[in-house]
Amino acid sequence: MGFLWTLVELLLAFILIALFALISAIFFEASRRRHNHTHVEAPAIFEDPNSLKQVPCPHIFDPAEKYISLIIPAFNEEHRLPGALEETLNYLQQRAAKDKSFSYEVLIVDDGSVDGTKRAAFNFVRKYTVDNVRVILLGRNHGKGEAIRKGMLHSRGELLLMLDADGATRVTDLEKLENQIHAFARKDSQFGDSAASDSSFRISDIPIAAFGSRAHLEEKAIATRKWYRNFLMKGFHLVVILTAGPGIRDTQCGFKMFTRAAARKLFTNIRLKRWCFDVELVFLCKWFGIPIIEISVNWSEIPGSKVNPLSIPNMLWELALMSVGYRTRMWTISN
Repeated sequence: MGFLWTLVELLLAFILIALFALISAIFFEASRRRHNHTHVEAPAIFEDPNSLKQVPCPHIFDPAEKYISLIIPAFNEEHRLPGALEETLNYLQQRAAKDKSFSYEVLIVDDGSVDGTKRAAFNFVRKYTVDNVRVILLGRNHGKGEAIRKGMLHSRGELLLMLDADGATRVTDLEKLENQIHAFARKDSQFGDSAASDSSFRISDIPIAAFGSRAHLEEKAIATRKWYRNFLMKGFHLVVILTAGPGIRDTQCGFKMFTRAAARKLFTNIRLKRWCFDVELVFLCKWFGIPIIEISVNWSEIPGSKVNPLSIPNMLWELALMSVGYRTRMWTISN
């Protein structure tokens, strides 16, 4: 009996030590990131693959030069990226041909790929020119959140759309988000129907976020999606509510649009680098009072997803960092 009690005591001691070590690690990492708004210090450089000349690098605090920027993070996407880019650029070119005031750019952020992603991306730069398609190379893998942050900070659009490299959401659905942002901005600014003709109205100056949502597909998705992804989604949604609060049914859809004013506030403050940066975006939107419009989009699951059961520990780790960082005020938010 005494031996069993000794084992129990040792087990409890081990659990307490492990728990203390985990909590200490969370506080240490949260403290380490308290000023870490710029995870990748190297400046972004755009290069024209035809002339091999460097192109001036814009910043989110510069005035907008394009109507819309599309930011696509890519990590080992040599097979899925070309098809998605072809569809995206065909749509953008057709729209530009119909509307001479419509201008665009596509930023592909290569997050340390070790396959032919860089080569595939530069093929599109050569085809569509460096003014319309640009590539940012992060050198090594930092995570989807960091790739999108880097792209957002060096975009030229009045509206900035993040979308996945697999083309899971049809690019034409950006019009749903775009229209809702314009409608909300007109209503919020009390310009009414004359907003479009008022030279003082600039959509880029009004902070608004529009989140694509797959919540309307949830019942069908549960029936067809792999079991571990359903488990991840349900458990993750519960943790998200506890961390960032209720109100958004689908935080993880990779199809989100921001006005330039919203992107300035959000992406100069974001700290999480990987899967949970979307949750931090929700938290920061609420902090700044940036309205979030959730809009249903078409979505289909594309083979080759990077999400797997091993993603769970990293998600929980990032959510713990975020919770500790903001609740203890170690992570300050810059206006």
